[in-house]
Amino acid sequence: MKPPIVRSAKISDLQQITNIYAHYVKEGRASFEVNAPNREEMLRRYTAIVDAGYPFRVAVGEERDVLGFAYASSYRARPAYRFTVEDSIYVKASELHQGIGKLLLTDLIKSCENLGFKQMVAIIGNGKDSASFHLHKALGFRYVGTLHAVGFKFGEWLDSVILQRSL
Repeated sequence: MKPPIVRSAKISDLQQITNIYAHYVKEGRASFEVNAPNREEMLRRYTAIVDAGYPFRVAVGEERDVLGFAYASSYRARPAYRFTVEDSIYVKASELHQGIGKLLLTDLIKSCENLGFKQMVAIIGNGKDSASFHLHKALGFRYVGTLHAVGFKFGEWLDSVILQRSL
C-alpha cells in the first residue's frame, strides 16, 4: 500500500472535505461550530482562503479518497498580523492515529514557511489532552495559554488552548 500524498485541495475534493468536517462539528469538540456547514458554505470558505493566498492542503489515499485536510488562514484581520497564520487540521475519523495529521501539519508548516509567514498559531478546542494538542507539540509548537470556558457545546463549557510556532 502506497503512503498518502499531500497536495493542494481542489474544488472536486470539497464534498469529502465537507463530510470530514461535519463529523467534528456533530460529534467532537475540536470545532466550536454547532451546525455542520454544507458544501456551498465550504466552497465559500475554501475560495476565500485560497484567493487570499493561503495554503489549503489534502492528504489523499490510493483510491483518491481525501483522508484529511489542513489549511492556514488569517490569524486576525488587522494588517500588523499579516505574517501570522492560524492552522486548522481535520483527519477522517476512520484514519485517525495513522500519521495523516502529522503528514498534513508538516506539509502545512513548510508551505507557510515558503510563503513567507513568520508565526503559526493553533487554537485547539478540545484541550490539552487532545491528539491535536500533542501533535502540535511534537512538531515544535509551544503552549502559550488557555482561554477558559469560552465555548458551550453538548451542554458543557469548553476551553480553547493556544499554541504557537515560529516559522
